[in-house]
Amino acid sequence: MYDDLSRLRIEASTVGDKLLATADRWPERPCLIFPESRHSWSSMVNAAYTRARSLHALGVRPGDHVGVLMPNCIEYMELVFGCSLLGAVSVLMNARYKPPELAYVVENADLKVIITTDLISEYANFGQLLHDAFPELGQARSQACSTDLNLKAAPHLKHLVMLGNSTPQGFISEQAFTRGSEVPAPIDALRAGVRISDPAIMMYTSGTTANPKGCLLSHEILVRNGINMNRQRYFMTETDVFWAPLPMFHMAAILPAMACLDAGAAMASSTHFDAGASLRLMEEEKVTIAFPSFPTITNELITHPDFKTRDLSRIRRLNNVAPVDMLKRFQDAFPQAVQTGAYGMTEVGGVISFNHPSETLEQRLDACGTPFPGVTVRVVHPETLEELPVDERGELWIKGYAVFGGYYKSPEKNAESFYDGWFRTGDLCSLDNRGAIRFHGRIKDMLKVGGENVAALEIESFLARHPAVKMAQVIGVPDPRLQEVAVAFVELLPGETASAEDIIGFCKGQLASFKVPRAVYFVTEWPMSSTKVQKFRLREMIKSA
Repeated sequence: MYDDLSRLRIEASTVGDKLLATADRWPERPCLIFPESRHSWSSMVNAAYTRARSLHALGVRPGDHVGVLMPNCIEYMELVFGCSLLGAVSVLMNARYKPPELAYVVENADLKVIITTDLISEYANFGQLLHDAFPELGQARSQACSTDLNLKAAPHLKHLVMLGNSTPQGFISEQAFTRGSEVPAPIDALRAGVRISDPAIMMYTSGTTANPKGCLLSHEILVRNGINMNRQRYFMTETDVFWAPLPMFHMAAILPAMACLDAGAAMASSTHFDAGASLRLMEEEKVTIAFPSFPTITNELITHPDFKTRDLSRIRRLNNVAPVDMLKRFQDAFPQAVQTGAYGMTEVGGVISFNHPSETLEQRLDACGTPFPGVTVRVVHPETLEELPVDERGELWIKGYAVFGGYYKSPEKNAESFYDGWFRTGDLCSLDNRGAIRFHGRIKDMLKVGGENVAALEIESFLARHPAVKMAQVIGVPDPRLQEVAVAFVELLPGETASAEDIIGFCKGQLASFKVPRAVYFVTEWPMSSTKVQKFRLREMIKSA
């Protein structure tokens, strides 16, 4: 068990109070940077109050759930901060949902209002998406703010707001929504009533195997994780510029925003990730911290033709989670930066451990760092529940301020996920003698090959060493003799070639025979949730082949 209380000095507030404190200290420093627009901390406060008053005029009150359905944009964080001032819960919805998924989340989350946009209609038409999810909207009239929707499929939903130039049937226009901000509202009085234990946001897990599940995260989780990320690991100042390309409906964007909130630093992002545009943004805005986090994004950056011509010399920290050989490649691409990894998930506010920059390269490649102060972890045998010693693999359990309060309206899942106050992650991990977390894969991704337990991540990490491999994923498929065998899906690096026989031959003699993939499928695109490969889709691809 690892529990570091030696440096623990509890400092927490609500997100709204933290925003005001940061803006009071650094009012004119940049807060949020997009290629075409930006906010200072003081202008973000003004915008957040405007959004809070507009929501209040629609009847939103403390504890109400407000859906945010849009890509990364300035308005996104205005709404998140505006809800926090009001005491409402911003529900950050996956902008890639299809109509059935969206309909499920809207009803499950008990949304009262949804805010969306038409400003990126060339990429996604959210108005049409909502109409497809709720055909009843075809009979609705464009709303006045005083008129409630009455949808049988979503009885809690009262208003849809479209930011931008259009007003589809059933929606309130941006102009009408903004006019609501002119109505006096007791925002500061409501802000004063918000407790740090109150939910601030709700995110839905990726749903790689079933319907997504709502995770309510408190103000304390967001603020303390941001403080710990900044003061315990990243050591930022108000002069730092933090590039966070992940979608804002993901904790890999919200957590950096909270760390910047603590430091007074600026967060730089863009509506959609494009490697060339991102490299230009990082050079022009003099980015000091890069948070690509996932190999799909980092690979796009370092293989782009502009990578070697852009001045990225100011980047001093880089975050990635990937197999060791990929991490070595990424570190080589940014030699001036200290690359760190992390361990976390939505249910614990994004991340509960980062590598410390003082760790050696070997330590940073081997493990994900020790947990934040205020977070306790242990590794237990998944069947006997016995706590395991150093270096033994088992299920990671977590306790402390960072653990969410449970899945929304999911009592059966909560009963499975909590034991005696501990959150059961479902991750196969071990702790080293420093208490640092090693991640070995998901327990459900363990293959049972002829009675032998095989971690898919182990095979994936080995395949990543092949000089032609950009990314690999491994699943188990039924086998009449061995019960289950490994099958690999592989994406090759641009310009590289390899056959299935090449990949299998690379493994033979290097991996135990029962770990060698029996087949290799080549892909150019992956079935993704927001950030994860959906392995059940890979299984479906084999069945339909």
